[in-house]
Amino acid sequence: MTRGSLLVDHIGELVTNDGRDGDPLGIRRDAALLVEDGQVAWIGSARYAPAADRRIDAGGAAVLPGFVDSHAHLVFAGDRATEFAARMAGEPYTGGGIRTTVGATRAASDDDLRATVGRLRAEMLRQGTTTVEIKSGYGLTVADEARSLRIAAEFTEDTTFLGAHVVPAEYADRPDDYVGMVCGPMLAAAAPYARWIDVFCERGAFDADHARAILACGQAAGLGVRLHANQLGPGPGVRLGVELGAASVDHCTHLTDADVDALAGSETVATLLPGAEFSTRSPYPDARRLLDAGVTVALATDCNPGSSYTSSMPFCVALAVREMRMTPAEAVWAATAGGAAALRRTDVGRLTPGARADLIILDAPSHLHLAYRPGVPLIRQVLHNGVPR
Repeated sequence: MTRGSLLVDHIGELVTNDGRDGDPLGIRRDAALLVEDGQVAWIGSARYAPAADRRIDAGGAAVLPGFVDSHAHLVFAGDRATEFAARMAGEPYTGGGIRTTVGATRAASDDDLRATVGRLRAEMLRQGTTTVEIKSGYGLTVADEARSLRIAAEFTEDTTFLGAHVVPAEYADRPDDYVGMVCGPMLAAAAPYARWIDVFCERGAFDADHARAILACGQAAGLGVRLHANQLGPGPGVRLGVELGAASVDHCTHLTDADVDALAGSETVATLLPGAEFSTRSPYPDARRLLDAGVTVALATDCNPGSSYTSSMPFCVALAVREMRMTPAEAVWAATAGGAAALRRTDVGRLTPGARADLIILDAPSHLHLAYRPGVPLIRQVLHNGVPR
């Protein structure tokens, strides 16, 4: 791998996310960017660009930070295309299909699971996602959750233990026993491979008491808190996440005024997952309500085989603008800096000196085209850690 210095110049529009002059995207025109040792070393006007060992001519195109996908379920086997077809024919989404994927995942080999993660991670990278969080949650045994996280850790440093995805069939009549296992031997086996802990706090999954107990055990083991909350209906998840200092509460589809107020008064990010609403024909979250209240909002794909089998952050940006009343600038920020905030990362999601040199060059003159031209493959080139991919 060649290192040295790399100059990206003739950038028509550079999105830095540095927030200067009241512009959250920190847009610079006619810009250049210097990469050294995998980091952004300098940005400025193209006419003052320094010399470098190598050069990429952006040709007047837009350059953005790489997308930060802060919510994805990539460790699984099989698919649920038949379930999707049934939903399109009118069956409601209840989350019950998770157990179908659990059975397939338990039966799969390590190599099969690794191949699926690798395929989806490569798919994401081609579409501009340079940072991704990967959850477990389709094993639901001590051994299967640990191996899911071990495999996930081969592809990202942001791994999340989701042993509390649903109660598996063998514990259907003993949910308290399952929670005890999640908090005990399963957490002990999973924690060495995880940065975060998550719970699906919804009807049909885990109630507030169980979620609180599991998350408290995860915190005691040194894991940060994330939470699936308020996807299928109103509930206690969002306020529980805020109470526990969660980095992010995800979905946030059904919110009360008290939920919004709690988020607005906290550092917890509301991560919205419009691919799930698209795939389940459910109501979209009201991003405008959250943004107007001062809540920090992120966008992520929720890539999984059941409710959101997309790996495309550009698709989610377009959905957020069309269906959730976000401006193109708000959606791009949420898909980059917002995702970084949801992972409590300061090294990604921005293009400023010292940040990791993760960037995308669009086949377009402006970030506006991500929403303006939905479904069009606009990612011309990706740099990950300063290396062209």
